[in-house]
Amino acid sequence: MTRPELPDYPWDLVAPYAQRARRHPDGIVDLSIGSPVDPTPAPVRRALAEATDAHAYPQTSGTPELRETIASWYARRRGVPGLTADDVLPTIGSKELVALLPVLLGLGPDDVIVHPRAAYPTYAIGAAIVQARAFASDDPAEWPQGTKLVWLNSPGNPDGRVLDEDFLKQAVARARELGAVIANDECYAELGWDGRWANEAVPSILDPRVIGSGDASEPADLTGVLSVYSLSKQSNMAGYRAAFVAGDPALIAKLLTMRKHAGLMLPAPLQHAMVVALNDDEAVREQVERYRGRREVLRPALEASGFRIDHSEAGLYLWATAGEDAWTTLGRLADLGILAGPGVFYGDFYPQHVRLSLTASDERIAAADERLRTL
Repeated sequence: MTRPELPDYPWDLVAPYAQRARRHPDGIVDLSIGSPVDPTPAPVRRALAEATDAHAYPQTSGTPELRETIASWYARRRGVPGLTADDVLPTIGSKELVALLPVLLGLGPDDVIVHPRAAYPTYAIGAAIVQARAFASDDPAEWPQGTKLVWLNSPGNPDGRVLDEDFLKQAVARARELGAVIANDECYAELGWDGRWANEAVPSILDPRVIGSGDASEPADLTGVLSVYSLSKQSNMAGYRAAFVAGDPALIAKLLTMRKHAGLMLPAPLQHAMVVALNDDEAVREQVERYRGRREVLRPALEASGFRIDHSEAGLYLWATAGEDAWTTLGRLADLGILAGPGVFYGDFYPQHVRLSLTASDERIAAADERLRTL
């Protein structure tokens, strides 16, 4: 196999707009990348400090305590009962798993990898690494023969779209018909805002309503199905690179063997901190409320200044359009000292959209509100 040619890192193209935004007299309001700005919960930081005597190599599989905690978290927070320690595996953040899953599954140039039309770019990068064909589609009926991996993302980045249990069930059935692994990137699942998702939990692809028989007494069929999750957003642990994958135990075992050989292991202190974070539901609730408050300021400010918000019923972003080229919108916002992300970074289908993150302080969100209302 020849060495794959990967595209330039797209965010470098935003640098001139960041420079324009920084010239604002009151400074930049950076709503572009989506990196958390709020403190990591104190119990998590204490747990990290307590575990710094890490003289031995960590377990690639994760400590028994961590794996059991992940399984119980799925039951408590995601409506997925019955997972065992053999069904879960910690990863070094979720981005590395997204990029490397095609490698770990042994995919190559003859294979197709499906991802959403509005998509986090790393799904396509994972396909490029193994020289597979990336295929953007939100309709399972379109997924072609030769598909070996399907990526879903619910709630979506950038568009905040939620896939309900009926769609997930249809998607799993189609993936199995094609003989493909199907993985749902679920890292924004705690951030539901509108419609059903204001009061109901966003469903996991491992939910019994998706992969169960309909009989609560029978175990769900995990075959070929994976759920990917990260603590970066719900627990402000982006710097910890704390994430995990759960689902089909045969696939988990295969991934574990490959990761052992490659040395892809989460540091032991971080494994201990993850246990504490996964058990701290109150800290997550507090963070969700912070994002809710920011969203309740930013969304009406955007709408009042002429933007239409599409989807965005859950997740960390507002997916907005002013009905013009995204780079024009990016420039107008930069002149207000606001930095956003252009929709063209997330596929070829949204040249007029921009993505705005809720990851800015309350003071910066208030500044964005004031500036937007001058448009």
